[in-house]
Amino acid sequence: MIRRITKTRRIPLIVLLALCCHIQLIANAQNFNEIKGQVNDESGQPVTYASVVARNHSSGTTTTTQTDSLGIFTYHNLPAGGPYSFVVSHVGFQTQTISGYDIKADANISLLIKLKAVENGLNEVIVTGRAGALNRTKLQTSYSVTNIGYNALSLQGPTSVTETLKSVPGFWVEATGGEASGNVRARGVPVDGFGSIQLLEDGVPVQHDPALGYLNGDQAFRFDETIQSIEVVRGGPSSVFYSNAPAGAVNYIPRAVGDKTEGIFKLTMGDNSLNREDFWIGAPIGDGWKFAAGGFYRTGTGVRNPGYTGNHGGQIRVSLGKSWEKSSLSVDFKQLNDDVVFYTDLPMTYNSKGDIVGVHGFDGNYGAIAGAETQRINMIQGDSSLYHFDNTVGTSVNRSQVTIKFQTELADNWILKNSLRYNNTQTQRNGLFALNVLTADSFYKAQSGLLSQAPGATQLGFQYVTTGSAYNSANQNGNGLVIQGGLRGITMPMTEITNDLHLSHVFYTGSSKHDFNLGYYYAHFSQNFSRYSSKVYLDVQNNSRLLNIVGLDGNGNVVHTFSNNGVSQYGYEWADANGEQTTNALYVSDEWQVTPAFRIDGGVRWEYSQTDGVVQQAKAVNLGTYATSQIATGNGIWQGYNHHFDYTTWTLGADYQLSGNMGLFGRYTSAARIPGFGTYYTNVNSTAVTQTMQLGEVGFKYARRLFSLYGTGFYTRYNNVGFTNTVSTLNGFTQVNAFANTNTYGLEFEGSIFPIEWFDVSATATYQHGEYQGLVAETASGGTLTQKYNYNGNQTIRVPAASVRVVPGFNFFRNRIRIQSPIEYEGKRYTDVANSQVLPSYTKVDLDAQINVTREVSLFGVIDNLTNSLGLTEGNPRQGEIQSAAAGQYIFLARPLLGRSFKVSLRYKF
Repeated sequence: MIRRITKTRRIPLIVLLALCCHIQLIANAQNFNEIKGQVNDESGQPVTYASVVARNHSSGTTTTTQTDSLGIFTYHNLPAGGPYSFVVSHVGFQTQTISGYDIKADANISLLIKLKAVENGLNEVIVTGRAGALNRTKLQTSYSVTNIGYNALSLQGPTSVTETLKSVPGFWVEATGGEASGNVRARGVPVDGFGSIQLLEDGVPVQHDPALGYLNGDQAFRFDETIQSIEVVRGGPSSVFYSNAPAGAVNYIPRAVGDKTEGIFKLTMGDNSLNREDFWIGAPIGDGWKFAAGGFYRTGTGVRNPGYTGNHGGQIRVSLGKSWEKSSLSVDFKQLNDDVVFYTDLPMTYNSKGDIVGVHGFDGNYGAIAGAETQRINMIQGDSSLYHFDNTVGTSVNRSQVTIKFQTELADNWILKNSLRYNNTQTQRNGLFALNVLTADSFYKAQSGLLSQAPGATQLGFQYVTTGSAYNSANQNGNGLVIQGGLRGITMPMTEITNDLHLSHVFYTGSSKHDFNLGYYYAHFSQNFSRYSSKVYLDVQNNSRLLNIVGLDGNGNVVHTFSNNGVSQYGYEWADANGEQTTNALYVSDEWQVTPAFRIDGGVRWEYSQTDGVVQQAKAVNLGTYATSQIATGNGIWQGYNHHFDYTTWTLGADYQLSGNMGLFGRYTSAARIPGFGTYYTNVNSTAVTQTMQLGEVGFKYARRLFSLYGTGFYTRYNNVGFTNTVSTLNGFTQVNAFANTNTYGLEFEGSIFPIEWFDVSATATYQHGEYQGLVAETASGGTLTQKYNYNGNQTIRVPAASVRVVPGFNFFRNRIRIQSPIEYEGKRYTDVANSQVLPSYTKVDLDAQINVTREVSLFGVIDNLTNSLGLTEGNPRQGEIQSAAAGQYIFLARPLLGRSFKVSLRYKF
């Protein structure tokens, strides 16, 4: 009976429940609101799992959600009222706040929010150091990679390739030579220039060999507003996917055209007569075609004013592309015509406090040896013709470049990609180098034998070329110093073609997935090389003046002039050569997704290189004067060479994702740099050595909304690094040839913290212990190498053990104003293998600012080297890199940081 009553009573209860639910649904329908938003990055890609906080400023209540895998977030039934603000944040992006929304009970609001990237974003897609069909984010990569976004580059305002890389841990960069001809040393690989990394533009090598003698890759590339971002791979699989990339690759990624017309115009002005204009415009032009054009033009004297416009020129770039359903094609043309000044070593000394300063009468921050009197000089050649040396061209590059990229899906998950690049590059490198600096009296003693060639002369002296006035040997310019300088002119025309073709395929084996890739790379270049140099005497002051060495009688009258218009020796260097090189490479890689969290990847590359050419042999001629008595010139005999080399490199790595914001990775790589044209272009009898490397790394990646941290431990063993140790003396050069191995252990850290909306800090740090092992030296007759032949355990040259860069930043007025101050510390370094000459540690401080006047208009300001630090970045390589002949000297040659400079930019975006 009880059961029956209970069962009967269920009917009205159910009816009542249904009625209540119906009433509630009607109420909800009448008071329903939906706030839906899309969060994208600046390129239009969705930002997944971003935090979104809705704040009601009247009630003080907050409601939090996050974007989904498509970058979409949704709020249902937010309490009516307001005003509301929405705060969107994600690690790697600047926090964005939009305000002023009053929400009604039945409102439907759609929001589109763009986040600006900051450094170290885990979810950024990585395209460098791999060739698969699927996308990989920074979190998913099994190697160290640094992303430098457009906003970071805009704030920093770099003017050279090396300056764009200052924030990369594991890289020691030197940008004190000017806007080209920089130096990069990566992860303990002890070679200068760009011999350890490959420079890429849109994934294609700027130059097959970026360390081709005097033709560094950074000379043929200029950074401007056509570049959207930079990806830097440190070590990792670079040597499998690119030639001449044993320790990494730097990829400059061009700006992509969107679905509407966009553009950038930027005007920059600064001290040192800097005037620069940049532009970029991109637009769809119909039927799937997209067009873009951009470039820059710049003039300026440079920070070290030589008395003329040292930097002048620019480039123009035009691109056309089209995408179909499963294919795409792009054609890009770029014309570069630019001259940049080249800064060399300066006369430095110590003050009473032991600090490094320029010698008295010479400004270490802003002074330049080059000046009006060395601007243009006619140099006599061995056949009595004239070589017209023009120092105003500095490093002059005239380059035409065409890049064609094609991609298509041949079948399901079969992707074919091809990248072709052709360039014709004419390079002229003119420069004034300080070979030696010494007191005038020391010079007279060393050259006293000249008196026998001047009847009636009892002493030597110097005389100014342009005025004929006597040089005060005791205290001219407050220092009484003389520089023996070298005027060097190098001409290097080159044509090159490279092509990279690879086929990628995604397939499954059971529950695991493979991203397989097979590729073929081809490169061919031909180059001519000619060099002619002469020695001159100069006084020591800003924009040094030419001196003649003269013989004086007892009354101080000139009885004989030895040098010719300041030139003491014509033709102390001479070379004439031409050659070519062809490279073929096959590579294969696979990314095996074993589980959703664990992936193994590996790759192998076999490379074959063949080089041939001719080098004209030299002879010395005497045209009868002091300055023309030892002119090097060609003897008409051409000696040829034809060599081939091959090597196989490989890599194996693994990545494990502990969570959606944390991962581990490890990798081992066997890499090499094989000989080529650069080995023989001035000496057909050069010893060709394949330089091999073993590189290992283990790393940790972690990122939250408020902070991110990347840590990597690395090991680099470099076998058969070669030295040509050249020591300049007043009467010539001596050389010591050596080979050595090096071992380097290091730690890299990269991180950011965003504790509050108006303040953040990013930092990079590198600690490395690099040392020489098994150094074997051959001492040439008259060489400067001491009896200490064993340099095992000595620190590798020019790279500090500790390097730190910290950038605190402040954001004001809802991110409309940002001020940041990069602070760099570089530890003690050595100029030579013997560790006998120290480059002291230094700190450099910059100041950057950005003001967003409107959404379209922004102002930028940069003060470089705010404190006018005189930190030395290199010693004098012409005094020996095995054991420096300048060790222990009170007055020496070195290259310090450029002095304080500023620039301001006005940018308009639409």
